[in-house]
Amino acid sequence: MKKAILYLHGKGGSADEAEYYKPFFPDADVIGVDYRGDNPWNAREDILSAYRWFAKKYDSISIVANSIGAYFAMNALSDVGIEHAYFISPVVDMERLILDLMHWSNISESELADRKIIQLETWGEPLSWEYLTYVREHPIIWKTPTDILYGEKDILIPFETISKFVKNTGAVVTVMKNGEHWFHTDAQVKFHDMWLTQCVNK
Repeated sequence: MKKAILYLHGKGGSADEAEYYKPFFPDADVIGVDYRGDNPWNAREDILSAYRWFAKKYDSISIVANSIGAYFAMNALSDVGIEHAYFISPVVDMERLILDLMHWSNISESELADRKIIQLETWGEPLSWEYLTYVREHPIIWKTPTDILYGEKDILIPFETISKFVKNTGAVVTVMKNGEHWFHTDAQVKFHDMWLTQCVNK
């Protein structure tokens, strides 16, 4: 059986990060997916196109996705038959994240609806009414078996959001004490590697 692992990077990342994950999946081809990450409809088009291409060549496709890459993956691949998903610090409720950013920036829905796009100085990312509307009109329905790695001190994604997702989907979550949204310190990377190794081999 020919297996492929598609890697979906987070914001500011790249498809080249897939190289890091190759040793974890020795019996599969690990492939980074290039996608336009400016909005979910463009990302969906690119990710679906990549999936359809590789689905012709492989018998089984799983995914590894980081942060917003997990949301884009779910938005694009919810009904195509993904074998398994490994999510790292995933954005599992994009509407909640957008509303939180609005709250932290003291921006109301009516203001965003009126102005359409508002640049956030603190977060460096614009808020878009079109984006929020799309998210609400395309709710995520995720049935793929999923393992999640979550950092206890993730400031973007509340644990209650992850817990709700786990309850609704049956996903399995592992929490790293003192872990952050970005797993980057030596201890965090070691924990990440141990988690993924255990998940792949269970």
